[in-house]
Amino acid sequence: MKISKVEAFLVSCPLPEPLVLPFYGGVRTVLKRDAMYIRVVADNGLTGFAPGPAHERAILEIRERISPFLEGLDPKCWFSFGFKGDLELTKTYRAVEIAIMDLVARFNGCPLSDIAGGAKRDRIKLYGSAGMYMKPERFAEEALAITGMGFQAYKMRPARGPEEDLEAIQKMRSAVGADIGLMIDAHSWWRMGNKTYSPETILNLANAMAEFHPTWLEEPLPPENHEAYSKLKEKAQFPIATGEHEPNEEGFMDLFDKRCTDFIQMDVCCQGGFAMAKRIFEKVKEYELRFAFHSWGTNLEVLAAAHLGVCWEEDVVEWLEFPCYSSANSPGMYPFAAATEILKDPLEIEEGYLIMPDGPGLGITIDERIVEKYPFIQGPWSYFKIDNPPETVAVTGDHSIKWIEGV
Repeated sequence: MKISKVEAFLVSCPLPEPLVLPFYGGVRTVLKRDAMYIRVVADNGLTGFAPGPAHERAILEIRERISPFLEGLDPKCWFSFGFKGDLELTKTYRAVEIAIMDLVARFNGCPLSDIAGGAKRDRIKLYGSAGMYMKPERFAEEALAITGMGFQAYKMRPARGPEEDLEAIQKMRSAVGADIGLMIDAHSWWRMGNKTYSPETILNLANAMAEFHPTWLEEPLPPENHEAYSKLKEKAQFPIATGEHEPNEEGFMDLFDKRCTDFIQMDVCCQGGFAMAKRIFEKVKEYELRFAFHSWGTNLEVLAAAHLGVCWEEDVVEWLEFPCYSSANSPGMYPFAAATEILKDPLEIEEGYLIMPDGPGLGITIDERIVEKYPFIQGPWSYFKIDNPPETVAVTGDHSIKWIEGV
C-alpha cells in the first residue's frame, strides 16, 4: 500500500447576519465559521481523514510541500517518515499525520486509538462550550440549557467588565446548582486596549469568583507571560488553565517548569498533532496536573482528539471541549451546520461522555458533500474593534493562531 494523494478542503458557513458582540473595551463581529478536513488516499482505494487548521496557508502547505513528500510512501511506516520543515509547516504536517493514522487503522481493521497508543477506556468526558460576552442573565440561561443536554460542565467567555463578569458566575452557579462544572475562558481580559484587566484586577476577580467554585479560569493573562501565570497560580483560590496559544513544545515545557497552571490545554489539529500531545500528557502525569483538550471546530475535531484522549486515564486526560452551536434543536453560540454535518452519523453522547465508536479508523464516515454545500469564503471569520487606542484586528483560521493584523 502506497500513498497516492493528500488533499485538504476548506468549507465556510456564513452566519445569517453578522453577530455583533460588545465587550469591555470594544466590539467583536463574527461573520462566518470555517473548517478544514484532510483526505489521504492510498493506491488500493482506502482513504483516511483528519481535521486540519482552517486557513488557506495550510491548504498551500499540504498541496505544495506535504503531499509531494508523502506520495509513494507506505503509510504503515508513518512514524519514521522524518518530515522536515519550519514550525508552522510541521504543525500542518502533524494534522495530516492523523489522517495517515486513520488510513492505517482502517487498513488494519482497528480503531484509530489502537495505533495511537491503545485505548484504556471507551469514553471521554465532555464539557459544553459556548457563550461569548453576554449579559449575566443570558449566561445563566445558556448554562442551564446546555447542561440540560447532559453535559457535566459549561464553559463561557466573559468580557463585560469585572462587575458583570463576577455577576455572570454568580447567576450561572445559582441556575445550574452545585454539582455542575463551570469553566471561565477569560481570553479577552488581556485584549481590551486601555481597559485590559490588570494582574491585580484579575487576581481580585478570580478570588471573588472562587466563592462559586468554578472548575478553572482559562487564559486570564497574555499566554506568553509565564511569570505572571506562575504568580497568579500561587495566589488564586481555584485552578488556572492555559496552553492553547503556546507556539511550540518548548513553551509547553516552560509551563511545567514554572508551575504556571493546573490544567494544560492543547489543540491537536493545529498545535502539533498526536506525537507532541503524548509527550505533553507524560509531563501532565509527572507533574500531577490535568489535561483538557481545546477543540473549537467540528465534530470531526472532537472525535479525532477523543481517539488520543482515551489512550490515557481520566486522571491525566480529563476533559474534551465540545463546542455547542445553535440549531433548531439545540442551544449554542450561533449556527455552524458543517460542524455536525461533516459526519454522516451523529456522535454518541451519554451522560456527558462521548462514547467511542468501535469501527475501523475514526469509526464514523465523513460526509464530503459539505464541500459543495458550504463553499469556502475567503477572508477573516471575525473582527475585533478596540475602542482605545483605536485598532481593528482580523482573525483567520483557528483562534489558537494569534490575531492577524491588517484590515
